[in-house]
Amino acid sequence: MQRTTLLILGASGDLASRLLLPALAQLLQREPSRELALLGAGSEAWSDEQWRETVRRAFAAADAQDVLDRVAGTTYAQADITDAGDLRRLLEPIDGPLVVYFAVPPAVAAAACEAMQGMELPRDTALALEKPFGEDEESARQLNETLLRLVPEERIFRVDHFLGRSTLLNVIGVRFANRAVEPLWCAEHVESVLVRFDETLVLENRARYYDRAGAMIDMLQSHLLQVLAVLAMEPPATLGERDLRDAKAAALRATRILDDDPVRHSRRARYTAGAIGDRELPAYVDEPGVDPSRETETLAEVVCEVRTSRWQGVPFTLRSGKALGEKRAEIVVVLRPVRHLPEGFSGEIPDGGVLRFSLGPDAMSLELNVNGGDDPFVLRRDALAYDLGVGRSRAYTEVLSEILDQDATLSVRADSAEECWRIIQPVRDAWARGDVRLEEYPAGSSGPEAWGTSAV
Repeated sequence: MQRTTLLILGASGDLASRLLLPALAQLLQREPSRELALLGAGSEAWSDEQWRETVRRAFAAADAQDVLDRVAGTTYAQADITDAGDLRRLLEPIDGPLVVYFAVPPAVAAAACEAMQGMELPRDTALALEKPFGEDEESARQLNETLLRLVPEERIFRVDHFLGRSTLLNVIGVRFANRAVEPLWCAEHVESVLVRFDETLVLENRARYYDRAGAMIDMLQSHLLQVLAVLAMEPPATLGERDLRDAKAAALRATRILDDDPVRHSRRARYTAGAIGDRELPAYVDEPGVDPSRETETLAEVVCEVRTSRWQGVPFTLRSGKALGEKRAEIVVVLRPVRHLPEGFSGEIPDGGVLRFSLGPDAMSLELNVNGGDDPFVLRRDALAYDLGVGRSRAYTEVLSEILDQDATLSVRADSAEECWRIIQPVRDAWARGDVRLEEYPAGSSGPEAWGTSAV
């Protein structure tokens, strides 16, 4: 396997130490034949030894000290990555395949890409950028044009670690490889779909980014719309890069806010003071670095529809929030009730069953209506549960593997990134006008009381 250089820009930041480096350690442990040179660059005036200590701690956190020697010679350079001279100094000595990972805020990554214009990059250079990709549809389009002047589309990786989740890949297998599921995957049989990512985590010192993004841009605009695309796409001819990304892009092009009514079909809220377990938490507006006048939401819910013959009329609810009482990361597919239930059955059966995928730990359950017991004609709900590989790998491990192999199959393509902004823009406009009230919920609750239990 040819040696690839991984250059992490923003190496002194939280993303590198908390996510990228532990994932890299796991990847090297999993793939002993992989040849890799690791370089770090950032704004901090670190020495090589400070950087190496960061790498050592990250590898220890991943319980992968046994592969530390494979990157033991890594070096660090202090640099302003938006400065063309500093970037040239970093890039010119590199020979052979190169992956540049922008572990920096999106605006800094965009400025760095502008500074790279006109440079002769090392052969087979790939660029990896974190979400959000742009600030709206137009800025995403402009950034795409900037990137395409540097490298071709197949070497641009718009990172969405949700697409690296093994569960999401298992959804594709369950959907397309099972006669019991594949014919049911349409509006005739599916009543609703929910994609939810509720967190017990609070701001966690991310005010600089999060207070400008909020829950909708942080999660719905990127991660959850990509999940929707996988759920709603038509069967691709192959699972190759072009066919799979074509199918996802087509699904996103057909996606709109339900009934084109962002006021009725979106909700937003932010947490007030409360408690999660024995942890007392301040209100979001009292968190360090938060500007209350921005009215940033920490919980967002948007209902979409996919205007194709397969899905017309089925609501796809996307929901994500912070400081909630229970962590729930899942895909919930609710089946329609049967057309006719013979007289004689009793028991409250609201629907035709539920197929549920957990996004961590990786699991799936099929909730079915069954009878039996003391009274054989009383229906009840039982669940068949399946373990899909708990803790098999970190999401970023799979992402890094794909980037280093320059396999863009699960990366977000340019057109899909633009479509995601187009989909949510009516909601952003409605919220900016004040047409959708910013509600509140105590930290540790399930959300605003008025929202009830509409989420399955």
